[in-house]
Amino acid sequence: MKHLFSPWRSAYISQKQPKGCFLCRSARQTDDAANLILYRGPKVFVIMNRYPYNNGHLMIAPYRHVADITRLQPAESRELFARLQLAVSILRKELKPDAFNIGMNLGRVAGAGLVGHVHLHIVPRWNGDTNFMPVSADTRVISEALAATWERLARLF
Repeated sequence: MKHLFSPWRSAYISQKQPKGCFLCRSARQTDDAANLILYRGPKVFVIMNRYPYNNGHLMIAPYRHVADITRLQPAESRELFARLQLAVSILRKELKPDAFNIGMNLGRVAGAGLVGHVHLHIVPRWNGDTNFMPVSADTRVISEALAATWERLARLF
């Protein structure tokens, strides 16, 4: 069995967070580049993760602040999955990953850094993209600046 460790995640989860929901706060703003928002639909939006596991780590979230996936409205669920398909297609075209991790962390015990607002993670993966840095140096190596990745992906959404 192989293991994927992410010790840098605990530092993010344990740090003092600003009041309120960062997804709601970002969605209310109008500067999409500054907020790393790639797409705005009627019910959901696509945003880059500021603390990515890999280049191109995206999140898809409903605008509505809802904590439980079973409380999503049918239109939110449909649009979330449709944007997931679009995001995977765009990431394949532009970043050319070998694979993806796609999922949700529902609840703090499951690893959710934000427990009150459902969001879907899309993490592009490349063969050999894990190395010694996260484990031995508590450092994650991201090979491209977030703003540069945003520029590459935003034009495709």
